[in-house]
Amino acid sequence: MSTPALDRKLLAILAADMVGYSKAMEADEAGTIKRLRAIRADLINPAISQRHGTVIKLMGDGALVAFDSVVDAVACAAEFQNTVAARNAELPEPERIVFRVGINLGDVALVDGDVYGDGVNVAARLEHLAEPGGVMVSGTAYDHLQGKLDWPLDFAGEQHVKNISRPVRMYRLRLDGKRARRPLLGMIPRWAETAAAAIVALALAGGGVWWFLQPEPLSGKPSVAVLPFDNYGGDEASGRLADGLTEDIITDLARFPEFEVVARNSTEVYKGKPVDARQVASALRVGFVLQGSIQRQSGRVRITAQLIDAKTGHQFWSENWDRPAEDVFAVQTEIAEQVANRLGGGVGLIQEAGRAAAKRKRPENLNAYDYYLLGSENIEKLTKADAEEAVTFLNRAVELDPGLARAWVELYHAHDLLGVFGVNPESNRKSAADVAERAVRLDPSDAEAHAVFGMSLANKGDMGRAKSELDTAVRLAPGSSEILTFYTGFAARFGEPERGAQMVDQVMRLDPNYPMWTSNFFSPAYFMAGRYEDAVKMLERMTPNNYQKWNWVVRSSSLAALGRTDEANASVIEALRHHPDLTVESMINEPGLSTMERSRFIETMPLAGFPACAKPEALAKLAKPVRLPECEAGTVKPLVQP
Repeated sequence: MSTPALDRKLLAILAADMVGYSKAMEADEAGTIKRLRAIRADLINPAISQRHGTVIKLMGDGALVAFDSVVDAVACAAEFQNTVAARNAELPEPERIVFRVGINLGDVALVDGDVYGDGVNVAARLEHLAEPGGVMVSGTAYDHLQGKLDWPLDFAGEQHVKNISRPVRMYRLRLDGKRARRPLLGMIPRWAETAAAAIVALALAGGGVWWFLQPEPLSGKPSVAVLPFDNYGGDEASGRLADGLTEDIITDLARFPEFEVVARNSTEVYKGKPVDARQVASALRVGFVLQGSIQRQSGRVRITAQLIDAKTGHQFWSENWDRPAEDVFAVQTEIAEQVANRLGGGVGLIQEAGRAAAKRKRPENLNAYDYYLLGSENIEKLTKADAEEAVTFLNRAVELDPGLARAWVELYHAHDLLGVFGVNPESNRKSAADVAERAVRLDPSDAEAHAVFGMSLANKGDMGRAKSELDTAVRLAPGSSEILTFYTGFAARFGEPERGAQMVDQVMRLDPNYPMWTSNFFSPAYFMAGRYEDAVKMLERMTPNNYQKWNWVVRSSSLAALGRTDEANASVIEALRHHPDLTVESMINEPGLSTMERSRFIETMPLAGFPACAKPEALAKLAKPVRLPECEAGTVKPLVQP
């Protein structure tokens, strides 16, 4: 007789436990039970009910609660921990009840109203690791919380916990709700309009008071506040579009760890009020203010946006759009993504301003973030000398701040670039892989950290894990032109050449000012999709001084496929001057290539005049070299001599 299948479900599990329960019971059993029951009835149970939780079991000193939503689980924990702390503040020490909470998202088995499995065990272990009065959240729960909480989460490392074979990522919930640069204005409830108006007036009149009250910035990163977009149409539909666009831009910008974005509840109080950008910046302690407006008229929607430099009050950037209003939500999404990509990312305007400021500083006054900015700028120049200098800058950045994940991300790019230029290839590729893995461990929420880790895995031929990491990067930042760019370089390797080319088209819509270095991704993506004309045009944005081996192969082979034979032959001669061992066989033996990519090289490289067969010494370095039939027979000679 077969055993019936277990009823399984993905649930958020909250495990709570009272700190010092045994000691409290020994000292005052009746009083402890009374106070514990009162807290459950007055504070905890209402929070669980409001957040749609289900109490699975109550122990003498703790509880196990299940939620369909991990957001509800964490919000519930934060709310009752804060209310319990507020009650404790009014009580003498012996009468205080303090809890630890652990939360995990996992697959559990449902049996007779109880829950079993690793999903429950991990929550219980995290509860033991939480601080008194604190909340510890698992990595699986954290991955589903991005941008959905009012409370920040700090990475607390990885630990092996009892009866769980794999290490568990842990995040500590910051119950005060304060981010590194979260302004006090953000704590004003939306319903308190009269008080909010008074506080805004105070802030605008005396920005120095706000400056004194704010914590000193910890990161040195630039910061931006997105003010509510003005609605010049006056109707409710335009108002909803304005609100949605403001929210989308804040959400999209918040995905970029290169700078900090003020939460919407901190800027909402400025809605519909005439303000001066410099005074707002002083009140919110930001370096940039983004303002915009929306107007609907005659079936069209007109949207403007401008970025203000807070120090000078001058307009740093502006753009406007005039679109049909039939699908306002599509317009909203498109414009939010364009604004985010123009301002954010490694080549966005905000980081560009940071680089300019870093260059004006004395060398002894540079901090880790400044070194990171200067290193990332050097990488974009795409020369061997600049890549070497980038490594120097970035090593200094991580020496000053080992936890600066984005600097480790840029170190990946620098080492990888040096390897491509032929500078100690094996050593630099190993260094690139090491720093990529370190970056993603330091900040699992950083989309680009996942992207570079995925690329390092692809370069080692581990295509399954590589695709998983790059898919995670796209999931974390679906509107980021940088992340989409990185994916385009590997789409053909995943058997998705058409998707890669379509992503290139999408990036060019998102960020019409895409930088030169993206050609290293876009040109091969077009080439693998058979769009040879586009591949050649993309490389025209670069000079031969910037070319790597792949650039030469893609350019020469695309020209040949287009029938431009003389240009292709001349390109091959120049390519072989820089890379004497470049052959069809050397390319099809690149790590991790898909069958489709090998076929594209075999089809086009001979047309351009590349030698077919690798030299014996090159083959000797390969464990299982892929050979061309004619090379194994020894009947082919190089088609073009350098």
